[in-house]
Amino acid sequence: MQVIRWQGTAEPQESTLRQRMQQQGLSPYSWSNGPGDTYAIHSHTYEKVLYCVHGSIRFVMPNSADNVDLTPGDCLILPANTPHSAVVGSHGVMCIEAAR
Repeated sequence: MQVIRWQGTAEPQESTLRQRMQQQGLSPYSWSNGPGDTYAIHSHTYEKVLYCVHGSIRFVMPNSADNVDLTPGDCLILPANTPHSAVVGSHGVMCIEAAR
């Protein structure tokens, strides 16, 4: 698992993050959830590349002591078959992600 923190002084635009992903040959799509929404423990058969665009989300890794809090511009690269759950922050979240 890799976390890349946003280094900009202003929140990023979705178009900027989407362009970064497309330059890497990825096909991103967006999704959003309301405050406090949760995802049960699951995994994916592919490497997941995810950017937080608005709001916040916490990824919980049950096989590790590491929880990952993402805020706008932060990127999570999650290896295939990594169990995780998630909890959306108090202001909701909008993310873009792609399979690699």
